[in-house]
Amino acid sequence: MTTRTAAQRRELAAIEYNAFIRECPTHKLLARISDKWVSLVLVALAVGPQRYSELMRTMPGISQKMLTQTVRSLERDGLVARTAHASVPVRVDYRLTPLGETLLPVMRQIKQWAERHIDEVEEARDYFDGVTSDSA
Repeated sequence: MTTRTAAQRRELAAIEYNAFIRECPTHKLLARISDKWVSLVLVALAVGPQRYSELMRTMPGISQKMLTQTVRSLERDGLVARTAHASVPVRVDYRLTPLGETLLPVMRQIKQWAERHIDEVEEARDYFDGVTSDSA
C-alpha cells in the first residue's frame, strides 16, 4: 500500500468529485454558493471592505440572523474575511478574500443576468401559470 500526502489524496479525490452526488463536497459547495444571500453578499463586498451595518443597508430584505449566518458560512469557506478592530464599540469589517474574489466574476454575471432577464422570466411564469390553471 502506497502512502500518500494530504495534497496527493485531495488531488486524487478531485478526479472523483461529482457535484450531482449529494455526499460530494462539490455538491455541498454549489448549494452554499447558489444561495441568494451568498451571491448578494459577495457582490456587495466587491466594492471593498464593509461593516456589518453597511451590508444590512445594501441588502434591506435580509434579516440580521440571515446576514450573520451568511457571513459566518462565507468566512468558514474562506471566501470572506472578518476583521475586528479594537474600539468601543468593537468595529467589524468584512472583505472578500483572494479566493472569494475568484468567485466574484461569476456572481456578478449571474446578478446581471437576473436583472437583464427578469421581465422575460416573469412573462414565462405568467404564461405557464395561465396554461396550467386552464388545464386544471
